[in-house]
Amino acid sequence: MLAVLAATAIAGASATVSIPLKKMPTMREIYRENGLEMVPRTAGKYGDDPVDIHNYQDAQFYGPITVGTPGIELNVIFDTGSSNLWVPGTACTDCGSHPKYDSSKSSSYVKNGSAFNIQYGSGPVSGFLSKDNVNVGTATVKSQTFAEITDVKGLGLAYKIGKFDGILGLAFQSISVDHIPPVFQSMIDQGLVDEPLFAFYLATGKDGSLDFGGIEASHYTGDISYVPLSEETYWAVKLDGMAIKGTSVTKVTKAIVDSGTSLLAGPKDEVAAIAKLVGATPFLHGEFLIKCDKVDTAPDLDITLGGKVYSLTAKDYIINSGGTCLFGMVGIDIPAPAGPLWILGDPWMRKFYTIFDFGNKQLGFATSA
Repeated sequence: MLAVLAATAIAGASATVSIPLKKMPTMREIYRENGLEMVPRTAGKYGDDPVDIHNYQDAQFYGPITVGTPGIELNVIFDTGSSNLWVPGTACTDCGSHPKYDSSKSSSYVKNGSAFNIQYGSGPVSGFLSKDNVNVGTATVKSQTFAEITDVKGLGLAYKIGKFDGILGLAFQSISVDHIPPVFQSMIDQGLVDEPLFAFYLATGKDGSLDFGGIEASHYTGDISYVPLSEETYWAVKLDGMAIKGTSVTKVTKAIVDSGTSLLAGPKDEVAAIAKLVGATPFLHGEFLIKCDKVDTAPDLDITLGGKVYSLTAKDYIINSGGTCLFGMVGIDIPAPAGPLWILGDPWMRKFYTIFDFGNKQLGFATSA
């Protein structure tokens, strides 16, 4: 079981609530290792089409929370690309060996019972709403509304294989199913964090951490640069540009930072053109393979946000998976009004310590330590 780190003192400030994030193989890798076929990617959770669970399955990092009193520990993906908390309930008959929340054993449970439904690209996931205390690190969020999932058939084998039990969304209430206040909004409202922000440290090749309420100075080097949000739905900012060797490679002007996506993602035609420029070749489901020795010669990808150029080197966007190298970018066409957009997923967040500043409605970036 993962130990929850105690609040960590920040120089000159109050404590933060820190969650250790465990790195796991992506669901893409697990599928391949087990000889399973992944369905093609869709516009997913960002468009009007059904949400594609593979946006969640691709997530590599999960961490512990507890639900109820006394609490049951559950591992959740902390997902900045969605806004709801859901966990498996005891009525779930197809949740495999995942631990299940049992309201009858919690003294702080409050019945709700309203139906909860999410339509994923692979099928429906359903359950009902409940209210209980949720422990996030050392903070106890009282009377948080969340979904007890009873039917996960829509997730197929992926959920039974995956190491995460549920999803804790960290985007804005405006995109929350049933307009339920997200957990972090509740943490702010209940005065559980010193500052209304959280920050991800996704280290390369090892576990990371998620800090609520403060910035951990040991997780980054240099200065932090901030970019104002362009909307309060996903964590979206204006994309000033994307270029390779000074030549623009996108016409898109919007980007979102999403901890629940393990790759960079953009319009299919633009991704295909970028892949060709760096020497990658088409593979499956919009993905590309690239020769592993390209890590020393492939060009930088320069992304401009808030007037500042951030460079991803070949070492940042080439993913070595047991001797086979994957180009860390995938094509997904996201329709209006959410798209078109670029998704800055884990390759971006591993390179840059990312601060999600809810209070000032901005994102902050610094080079990860």
